[in-house]
Amino acid sequence: MHSKTILIVDDEAPVRDMLRVALEMADYRCLEAENAQEAHALVIDEKPDLILLDWMLPDVSGVELARRLKRDELTTSVPIIMLTAKGEEDNKIKALETGADDYITKPFSPRELVARLKAVLRRAGPATPEDPLSAGNLVLDPLSHRVTIKGQPVDMGPTEFRLLTFFLSHQERAYTRTQLLDHVWGGNVYVEERTVDVHIRRLRKALTMDGHDRYIQTVRGTGYRFSVQTVEKV
Repeated sequence: MHSKTILIVDDEAPVRDMLRVALEMADYRCLEAENAQEAHALVIDEKPDLILLDWMLPDVSGVELARRLKRDELTTSVPIIMLTAKGEEDNKIKALETGADDYITKPFSPRELVARLKAVLRRAGPATPEDPLSAGNLVLDPLSHRVTIKGQPVDMGPTEFRLLTFFLSHQERAYTRTQLLDHVWGGNVYVEERTVDVHIRRLRKALTMDGHDRYIQTVRGTGYRFSVQTVEKV
């Protein structure tokens, strides 16, 4: 079983060091960011299981970052624990109203932190889909990493598999190439937008059995959409 990944967001290196040591002793994998921009890129790239987010950050505050993450459908399910020296009740309420899952006031013991973190992770459940995803006779099983059409195996590369997983999880909505790059390839990876077109063609080729390639539709002026509601070509 893979250990959970925790993103620590704090502009003070000694605080990050203390948190990292405590969490690694509890068998968690840690990522670190010192500002909101770094944190957002890591959330997109690494998809952490939980974020420990300091209230006071340079440029963009932790509360504002939490608000942005909770507004985005692809990061809204990532649990957030706010860390702050602010102990007033109205600040705690403000943090929770932005969508934070818990709130810990500094100073706190490592044991308390780990206990609260475990509780939030239990409530959050799995961050990635475990149940099979389907459309028509197309079935993708995330756990066995298999794709079938009418029970017949479909062969595709790892990038096409991730792209199909994203599409099946977000059907009937158009996405730009930039959005697909962020959510499938990761925000910090330099890939040209036309690379998306190449992998879309490969994915369509893999899904030609029984005409399932028609579910991946080009949306003129936007990008791509996965829809079982096929449209007539003009």
